[in-house]
Amino acid sequence: MENAESLVAVEHPLDGCALVTLQRPKSLNALSLALRLQLGRILLRLAEDGRTRVVILTGAGRAFCAGVDLRELAGAADLREVAVSGGADDPVQAVLAFPGPVIAAVNGAAITGGLELAIACDIVIASDRATFADTHARVGVLPSWGLSQRLPRLIGRGRALWMSLTGNFIDARQADAWGLATAVVEHHTLLPAALRLAGDMLSTVPEMLHNYKRLVDDGLATTLHDGLRIEALRSREWASAVDRGALAAQAAAVQARGRAAQAQP
Repeated sequence: MENAESLVAVEHPLDGCALVTLQRPKSLNALSLALRLQLGRILLRLAEDGRTRVVILTGAGRAFCAGVDLRELAGAADLREVAVSGGADDPVQAVLAFPGPVIAAVNGAAITGGLELAIACDIVIASDRATFADTHARVGVLPSWGLSQRLPRLIGRGRALWMSLTGNFIDARQADAWGLATAVVEHHTLLPAALRLAGDMLSTVPEMLHNYKRLVDDGLATTLHDGLRIEALRSREWASAVDRGALAAQAAAVQARGRAAQAQP
C-alpha cells in the first residue's frame, strides 16, 4: 500500500507560488488512485490557503506523468472507480478548480492521462526532452477527463485525431509548432523558466490573476458574441470599483518597467 503523503511534494520557492511535484518516479509518475486523491487534496488546500496565487506542476525523475496506473486499471473490479471522471480523484478537475494560473513544467513524457493533466494547465512549458502521446485507443479505453474535447480545441481536429487514433508520440518541438506547448526550453532550464514566468505573474496586481483567468475561460466557454458581452460587463464592474490612486501608481510602475526594458541592449 502506497503512502499517500509521499506521492506529491509541495515546495514554496517564491512567495505566492507553490511547486507541486508528482512523486512516483519509478512508475513514471503514473496516476494511481492514491496519488490522484492526494493531488486533489493538495490543490484544494493551496486554493484555500489565501497566499498561493500561482502553481507550477511537474514530475519527479524522467517523466512528467505516464497517465493512469495501468496495473491498477487492469486489476480493478469496476473500471469506473479507476478511470472515470467526476470524483475527488479526478486530477484534471483538481487543476481546473485552482483559481489562479497553473503552469505545467513538462520534464519528460506526458502520456494519455498525463497529457490530459498537462493541457488542463493554463500554460505548458516543455523541456526539450518532453514527449506527448494519447494512447487511449491502444489501451482500449475512452477518455473521461476531457482529452477528446480539449485536445482538438487546442491543436485542431486533424492533429488531435492524428495523435489519438495512432497513439504516436510527438516531441517537444512538434508540440510547440502545433500549439500544445506554450514554450520549449533546454531541459536544465525548465524549472528556472517556470519560476521566472511565475515571478512575472506574481508581480502583477494581485486580484488580476484569478479575475483575468476567469474572464478568459468564461468567454471561451461560450460564443465570441457572448464572450464580448461578459468582458464588457465585468469591465464596467471593475471601473465602478477601482481605486484611482492605486491605478495611478500601478500605471507609473508599468511605464517604469517599459522604460527599463527599452534601455536593455
